[in-house]
Amino acid sequence: MGTDVRGRDDRWPDPDRGPQAGPGLRRAWFRGLSLNAAAPDAILIRLLDLDMAPYVLVRRDLPPAVVDAAVDHPDRGVRGRLAEVPASQRLSAAQWSRLVLGEAGGARRRLFLEAAALSGRGLTREAYETLAADPFGPVREELAGMPALPLPLRLALLADPLPQVRAAACGAAWRGLDDGARARLAADPAPAVRTAVTLARHEEAPLTAEFFEAVGDRHLLGSHRLEADLALRLCTDQDPRLRRILAGNPYLGPEPVRVLAADPDGDVRLAVSLRPELTEERRAAVPVDIDPRTMRRTVAWVEALHEDEEAMRRLAASAHLLLRSSVATARRLPPDVVALLARDEDRVVRLFLAERCDDAPADMLLEVWQWWNGSYSTPDRPYGHPNFPRRDLLRYAGDPHPRLRQLALDDPDSTAGLVERFSGDEDAEVRLRAATDPRLSPDALVRMLDDPDSGVRAMAARHPRMPVSVLVALLGDERTAQDAARNTALPVAVMERMTAPGT
Repeated sequence: MGTDVRGRDDRWPDPDRGPQAGPGLRRAWFRGLSLNAAAPDAILIRLLDLDMAPYVLVRRDLPPAVVDAAVDHPDRGVRGRLAEVPASQRLSAAQWSRLVLGEAGGARRRLFLEAAALSGRGLTREAYETLAADPFGPVREELAGMPALPLPLRLALLADPLPQVRAAACGAAWRGLDDGARARLAADPAPAVRTAVTLARHEEAPLTAEFFEAVGDRHLLGSHRLEADLALRLCTDQDPRLRRILAGNPYLGPEPVRVLAADPDGDVRLAVSLRPELTEERRAAVPVDIDPRTMRRTVAWVEALHEDEEAMRRLAASAHLLLRSSVATARRLPPDVVALLARDEDRVVRLFLAERCDDAPADMLLEVWQWWNGSYSTPDRPYGHPNFPRRDLLRYAGDPHPRLRQLALDDPDSTAGLVERFSGDEDAEVRLRAATDPRLSPDALVRMLDDPDSGVRAMAARHPRMPVSVLVALLGDERTAQDAARNTALPVAVMERMTAPGT
């Protein structure tokens, strides 16, 4: 940038004076202000009106008043964004209810209702009652299958005029129905309802080959009890995708499991190796080849045992990589289990322990920090972990590893001089860390605007100690305006001027 800071004027100019900004510059301001941590609720709400919902609603620190404004916003695009992850995770049951009921079109109500169900937050009792009488059948159908729907309303939907609604209510309510209600549903004139009855009672009457062929839904093979002959026949089906689904069926008997454990498809054998009933010896006998670089998900039945200390001890010692990984995601673990997993040869096991477990040890967190700086789901781990070392870090000031070197700035005894030194470090990540330090001098910040790394330049522009005259110049340039608009030193009056109509 080549900015000369000599003779600069650090007073903010009159926000009501100055040239008119073009559309490109205004959009850059809006994007930056949407993510400005100091922007007040009123500015963020105004930005929703300026088509900035995709930026505002991704904030992790989204204020409740802004969420409320988005719930009731007249623009369906804003409301639609709110129903998406991650913004949807911030909605309460009352806000979800307003969002769903605020949709005039039945198709949108159904979509929002589906999103509410996926969020796990549920709705208010009043919203459930209103939706149970919704004139749009697919809304009632979606509602009938929601786990949190009060039982009296679910029972009422069993008498709905639409068979799809009765079928959805049947599957969700079956366990709570008496023999008379079950018999009436089994004699329902609609095939969809009778099919739902057959699926609901699969534990007492396993699905037959004739039924499976008539329905044709292969996903049933992973969740419903099957007749023994059908299960064995499907073990040799030519489609490996079907066999993979079957291998995860919790109702399979020993013989189908034995057959699938020798399946020629590696993914089928992997699914078998994760079955909870297997002993460690039988599990180890299933030949699997797990690429440690592939994305991993937790094994559901292991996650369900996170509170069982003995189960965690047993599974943490398993030879199966995915079981150990799933143990490592427990929030709390006994000390001996933590010590074992912290020494695991697989680094993703150690990573999961660093990200999810509050008992992860400091030395392992430091080791993980050298090659991992956080994911989207856990951006503050391992660095933000409560056990991450915060003292005796000055010893790393001259360390050749840049991830360790930058930690010296976290030591309580570090100085502003060290910050200045690191602002010119050979490594861009160390300079980036220096650019976030509140002790960094204005002159160093201005110098860092010419840094060869774009991330360092952007962070310098956001620093609240950036001289006002320089910040004003950055706001006037489309190339730097977005980062400058994220600067928390911007006065509210300036933010208001930047978002005012016709600026």
